[in-house]
Amino acid sequence: MNADLVIVGSGLFGLTIAERCANDLGLNVCMLERRPHVGGNAYSMREPETGIEVHQYGAHLFHTSNRRVWEYVNRFTAFTNYQHRVFSIYQGRVYPMPINLGTICEYFGRSMNPDEARAVVAEQATEFDSATAANLEEKAISLVGRPLYEAFIRGYTAKQWQTDPTKLGADIISRLPVRYTFDNRYFNDTYEGLPVDGYTTWLERMADSPRIEVRLGVDFFDVKDQYVGQVPIIYTG
Repeated sequence: MNADLVIVGSGLFGLTIAERCANDLGLNVCMLERRPHVGGNAYSMREPETGIEVHQYGAHLFHTSNRRVWEYVNRFTAFTNYQHRVFSIYQGRVYPMPINLGTICEYFGRSMNPDEARAVVAEQATEFDSATAANLEEKAISLVGRPLYEAFIRGYTAKQWQTDPTKLGADIISRLPVRYTFDNRYFNDTYEGLPVDGYTTWLERMADSPRIEVRLGVDFFDVKDQYVGQVPIIYTG
């Protein structure tokens, strides 16, 4: 194929550009992918004994509030009605996350309406001034108060950054999501789900065009002299 466009990388972005350029603009597209499969980090495979879909590079949960995006991806796959929910265990009790009205009521052991919960959090958050917080810990306490910080944020943050929060800069966070409703979905986007046939099947369908050539196992930097200066290149690597 004489390519009109070269795309380096076959993840979601690269495949979207390839599919649109091929099918909307009529361009011949050559995709160069260093790995032995399409899909980038969204690649998934079926575990042969159980049939369970494994996300090879970590879990990918599709969610968007953009209707055009949702209609576009549904051209290539149907989605389950999966909604991601996360729970945290603190001192032997289970709490929904991110922090929401249910979390606050459960933690403080009483029923509260949204205004009452806001007042409790505001009262707890007076220990530090957000504008003058010296580190992440002080900033977080100024946003949600020490009790909620110690229960749900401190340990997670230390694990995530492998650093004590008192040694992390205050500018790492600007806000902490607190929902004053009982909505315990992790994402609050309009559309959410997992592709019924898996990510790889979805992404392979995007590349299924006579105008798209996918070259797997090819490192762009090994062959770049064939393309640089000869054809437009979109590098997504």
